Amino acid sequence: MSAIGSGGFGTVFKVKHRLDDKIYAVKKLQFGDLTVDKKQKVAKEVKSLAKLDSNFVVKYYDSWLESNHLYIQMEFCPQSLKLLLRDKTIVFGRQPEDEMNVFEYFISCEIFKEILECVQYLHELDPPVIHRDLKPDNILINPKCRSNRFVKLCDFGLATDHDIDGQIASRYEHSVVGTTRYIAPEVYSRKYSHKSDIYSLHIIGEQLFGVDLQTSESFDAKQSPVSTSILCLYQTLVAMMSTPNWKQRPECREVLAKHNE
Repeated sequence: MSAIGSGGFGTVFKVKHRLDDKIYAVKKLQFGDLTVDKKQKVAKEVKSLAKLDSNFVVKYYDSWLESNHLYIQMEFCPQSLKLLLRDKTIVFGRQPEDEMNVFEYFISCEIFKEILECVQYLHELDPPVIHRDLKPDNILINPKCRSNRFVKLCDFGLATDHDIDGQIASRYEHSVVGTTRYIAPEVYSRKYSHKSDIYSLHIIGEQLFGVDLQTSESFDAKQSPVSTSILCLYQTLVAMMSTPNWKQRPECREVLAKHNE
């Protein structure tokens, strides 16, 4: 058993089951010492994982309380988008300041497509689910997955359901949560919808494709070997950012349709 990650609530371990010899990820949380709010967050994650039985999210197997700790047994995914982004230039043999080649662009497109499909799955549930904490740490990659997809979402402790009119279920009761860089501006007003996830996805897209919408120097179509595709992507990311008109951000299915053209 070895620790593979840690956070504010506990540690994730890579473990091997004694009976079936399979590898799992087990999150260990010191449950008894948590505040009521944090216990509710943890309970929400367990309930969300159990409900979201799909190839688009990390698979939930079991959970139990033992010696003042809560254990959550999940599918083991050896990679995360955070690690992939960290090692991306090394894997493709280029310097950080160099532009990506066609092969790296193609791989990046496939990864972004799968991420969009995962979030689309959440948004098209009944009721729709807002993840609220989309970031590279919470996007896992399992290259040995038996299905045709490799990317999965995890960490649903902040996820919440829509109500009927498309705003979050308890509009002004939710605190501003998530990782600051990925939080949509309208979230600070505490009145938002699933479109806040689209904003988070645009930040992830910037990182994946090495563009920065805040600077005019980040993209030069004349110099790029994949200039037409990159320009189209650039325009899509701008639409996904769409601030302050956040209600006009495209749905995941619309981004996917554009992405697949």
